[in-house]
Amino acid sequence: MSGPTPPIRFSEATGIRPLRLRLHQALVALRGEEGVPPSRFDRTSLSQLKPRISLPLWRGHEPVPRTVLITNLFNHTQTPIAEGWSVRRTQMRDFRGRSLTYDSHNGTDFAIPVGTAVLTAAAGTVVRVASEFNRGGLKVFIDHGQGMMTCYAHLARTHVEPGQRVERGERIAWSGYSGLDGFATFPWGVPHVHFNVWLNGAPVDPFPFDDAPSLWRAGDRPTPPPADGQPEPFPEPSAYDPQAVDRAIEACVVASAREELRRTAPLWRRAAAVIATMNYYPTRFSERVCVYADQASRTPRLDLPFEADRFDRAALLDEL
Repeated sequence: MSGPTPPIRFSEATGIRPLRLRLHQALVALRGEEGVPPSRFDRTSLSQLKPRISLPLWRGHEPVPRTVLITNLFNHTQTPIAEGWSVRRTQMRDFRGRSLTYDSHNGTDFAIPVGTAVLTAAAGTVVRVASEFNRGGLKVFIDHGQGMMTCYAHLARTHVEPGQRVERGERIAWSGYSGLDGFATFPWGVPHVHFNVWLNGAPVDPFPFDDAPSLWRAGDRPTPPPADGQPEPFPEPSAYDPQAVDRAIEACVVASAREELRRTAPLWRRAAAVIATMNYYPTRFSERVCVYADQASRTPRLDLPFEADRFDRAALLDEL
């Protein structure tokens, strides 16, 4: 297992350094830039401030013993991407038909104490590590083969690098609340890992909805990987279509971003960068292109990305 929690400094937990770069990235969120509209907030955004939960988490404690709290789910009524990233609550529908989410939320927020070990939800290959103060702070991206990628955001410290193979339940990072939202809302904002699942390059809800099956191996709700899990075959990396990757890059309307993608090598790094950029900055692209060689289907492959010796379950905040 991961061993004792290391000391996490405030600057590390929030990802505030280097200051000059973080200030520039914060202004991108607030003012926008070429190909990126400004983020949108209003008084409904204050619902993200939950001191009853946030204060224990910042101190390294669990508000509910041995439970990972889910504070936001995937929103099935997303606002148009041209309107910018919205933290408002104007149109929400989670997988249950309820409203545990906000306008532009396209992942699952696992509220956990700062300094918690973050595990990979399934075996795979690390394809990208990035830090963007305006878009989720410090992040790790893992390819699980067959067109599935997961992203773990708001981290404090990572322990992996691109190209590294990781087994199911292997530690990849320590949690924090890095990024503009964590810094700006301290200590009332809830520290969490924002967990994205992308299938065929597009964000998907891992929970079952309508007729779509769950992506969690445990069924409707995720559970941690078993501490003594049996060895399983390592997945083959996803296959990318080089021509589709080139077409996606040509669809990027921001010249500087397009050139950066072109320079990224080898192909698997370039494809991962395209997927990440297309999902974090969709307004930079004139069309959405799937860069995979084959289309994948939904199959249950994921576990809760936290240790079984610390957590038993995940619970939806509005069901407690």
